[in-house]
Amino acid sequence: MKYYLLSFIFFFSIKISAQPNYGVLAKDTIVETEALKNRRAAIANIVLQATPVLRFEGTPQQNEAQQIALSDTKFAQYLSEPTKKTAFLNEIFGVYAARPSDIGQLPDCKDGTCYRVEMYNYGLNLASLAIVQLSSKKVLQASMYPSVQPDIPPNLKEIALQIAANSPEVIAALGFKPDATLFLMPETKTALNRSHCERSRHLCVAPTFVKGEKALWAIVDLTDLKLVGIRWTNVGTPQLAPTERRIQNEYMTECFCKKMNSIERQDWKMNYVLTSTDGLRISEVEYKGKLVINNAKLVDWHVSYSNTDGFGYSDAVGCPYFSGAAVVAVEAPKIKELIDNEQVVGFVLEQSYYSEGWPTACNYNYMQRFEFYNDGRFRVVAASLGRGCGNNGTYRPVTRIAFAGENSFAEWNGSTWQPWSKEQWRLQTATTNLTPNEGFQYKIKDNKGTGFAIQANTGQMHDGGRGDNAYVFVTKNKPDADEGESDLITIGPCCNTDYHQGPEQFIEPQADNIENTSLVVWYVAQLKNDDRVGQQYCWAESFLENGVFKTKTYPCFSGAMFVPLKK
Repeated sequence: MKYYLLSFIFFFSIKISAQPNYGVLAKDTIVETEALKNRRAAIANIVLQATPVLRFEGTPQQNEAQQIALSDTKFAQYLSEPTKKTAFLNEIFGVYAARPSDIGQLPDCKDGTCYRVEMYNYGLNLASLAIVQLSSKKVLQASMYPSVQPDIPPNLKEIALQIAANSPEVIAALGFKPDATLFLMPETKTALNRSHCERSRHLCVAPTFVKGEKALWAIVDLTDLKLVGIRWTNVGTPQLAPTERRIQNEYMTECFCKKMNSIERQDWKMNYVLTSTDGLRISEVEYKGKLVINNAKLVDWHVSYSNTDGFGYSDAVGCPYFSGAAVVAVEAPKIKELIDNEQVVGFVLEQSYYSEGWPTACNYNYMQRFEFYNDGRFRVVAASLGRGCGNNGTYRPVTRIAFAGENSFAEWNGSTWQPWSKEQWRLQTATTNLTPNEGFQYKIKDNKGTGFAIQANTGQMHDGGRGDNAYVFVTKNKPDADEGESDLITIGPCCNTDYHQGPEQFIEPQADNIENTSLVVWYVAQLKNDDRVGQQYCWAESFLENGVFKTKTYPCFSGAMFVPLKK
């Protein structure tokens, strides 16, 4: 079988001329390492099989879980093209013991025998997820996500590193052959305009090598197994990483990833757990005894470094062990008092995530906060603390809030509240209509008139934020379809500048009615970083104090305020 079966659905590539000191598309020059040869041989063999799936090599329990999943009609429905009976290349990327955030509404999994199975279809660019119960040998839930890619397994990470380190274009750009172990972010998914990676049509990653004040991105197409381009970004003056690390992986995993925790404070009550790739997830949130939020979490970080060339990272945050997260939790969640004008007005549940080498270049620091006020207000906050992999980045955190009960949604049109009858999205701009006094943009309420007004973030939240310019998506909550109730892999590409941020796939092509039903609000802020002196934003720098290096951060906080409606 010829190798073109790897990419059953192809798109025409467009060649672009090299830009001096910036980047080039790679030539079709591939150094065939032993690992690459073995990979190609495995692919050529598997597409001839009745079940064309590269298996995950794990424990007996993991192997049994993937076999049960592959025997399920729904999970395995896209292994081959049905009319032509041509095999697609498929691969099991991961098999994990199900955690509280995976199980969701599946009480059968309380017996501890459930596993989460993730499969990728290279031909269709399709992710398939299944929750499998070993005791009953059944698939309890199966979901398909078009144009979505699971987090890559270690063997593909190593392939990407070998391709990058041995590519003539990379060697020529650096002036030497790099050590593959010195590349950063090799497992984080990326895109590149005018290549098969554009809008994630192929599975692409970007091992990155820092040299002085610049970073070289080696963009590797793992569908075609080749380098497709290199790009340079400016990362500023080299920084030194802190000498003391506080990552307590085993403690974090046992106490906050595998175990549900709870809070009862002031008039609020809730549960919380660290997920594999969706950050800290709160659930069953009550205010004064009334359930107001089913769950809320931070699904993705989309980070773009060029509006024209469209390259960057699709990041996830989550648990430090057995996780696909690119940036992991570094310490236990914190509960703090919320202070305003020296008065305690509520409390904050806060979670930090950062890369091992932060604040050096191409390492990330993210923060997630849930603010709860004594008067019933709440805010779901996401922040970047820099430094990232360039000084021209745009950060787009994707948050998901599933509201309790049946509600309707409306938008302020300048003179009255305009109800939304169908799922849709809207972009906050400088000319967006807001209520004159409060700055409300939307409201969500039940048939008794209770609910929340949504106050747009225009930079007035007293946290240094400069406004969100946010996309808001409203979708019908369909737990049976699993549109985000369990852990989501990265659902959107890194670098789209329009509304294609991931949640739109739950609206298109046919929008559902959202009147008096269970609703999900997706919020995607757009935060532009800055390294100019006196203007730093989404940035971090090291400095000497008493002979010791310390780090100063310039965070960019985002998030709208949810204000209880007055009857």
